[in-house]
Amino acid sequence: MAKITSKLQVTVPKALADRYGMQPGDEIDWEAAGDAIRVVPARRRPLRASVEQRLALFDRAEQRQRRRERAPGRRRAARKRGWRREDLYRRGRTR
Repeated sequence: MAKITSKLQVTVPKALADRYGMQPGDEIDWEAAGDAIRVVPARRRPLRASVEQRLALFDRAEQRQRRRERAPGRRRAARKRGWRREDLYRRGRTR
């Protein structure tokens, strides 16, 4: 039996999570069903991708990042702030 915490959180029993393939990070929706509450997978959630699909998505993202890094004029010059990183470590110390 699950309990509701002071933050109104509920823990899904492991047997149910295993049975329905729930994993940490999965989103669920709560629906009123008469005198009961129904828990269903979130409608916004895409279908779980296979390893091959996730690797393909990662490769595409990596290619986009490489294009961004090669694009001219995308790098900003460092601004003069009037202080250096070393100054932060010495601030307030008397030597």
